[in-house]
This record gives sequence, structure tokens and C-alpha cells, in this order.
Amino acid sequence: MKFRPLHDRVVVEPLEEEEKTAGGIIIPDTAKEKPMQGKVLAVGNGARGDDGKVTALDVKKGDKVLYGKWSGTEVKLDGKTMLIMRESDIMGVI
Repeated sequence: MKFRPLHDRVVVEPLEEEEKTAGGIIIPDTAKEKPMQGKVLAVGNGARGDDGKVTALDVKKGDKVLYGKWSGTEVKLDGKTMLIMRESDIMGVI
């Protein structure tokens, strides 16, 4: 991928949820919710504070993260759907 996010931005690939419930019921595409888990593909250098110093991000490439349902901006990179979001939109690392 030839895309490098700037500052405190993170590129996340959404992970699709299972198409079956625990009871074996198949969920159709129209009833699926937006995924809220993803894999971090790229991170920026960090957020710049008021003093001008760059603070490194807590997430790194390869982390599996949990984020808000409507977080980030959806873009297509290399034919795949990705999300570009700020690190503050990420709730935690799984």
C-alpha cells in the first residue's frame, strides 16, 4: 500500500463479522450491521502537542482494534474498502 497517514490518523481494514449466529441462523447482507472491529494497516507519526513535540501513537501496524460504529472516513485503496480515522476514535486494542 502506498498510502501513509499523517499525524494521529490510522488506516484500518474492517473485519467482517460472522454470517451465522451461535444458533446456526444465517444473517443476510441487508440485516448485517457495520463492523466495529478492524486491523490496523498503517499509522501516522503521532499527534503534535501545544509545545510542538510529537507524541507517538498507542496503536501500531497489525493491531486488532475496536472502534465506534460510525467512526472514520471510508475510502477505497488498492481495491479494498478501508477506514481512515483519528486514533481518538479507537476505543481499544483487542
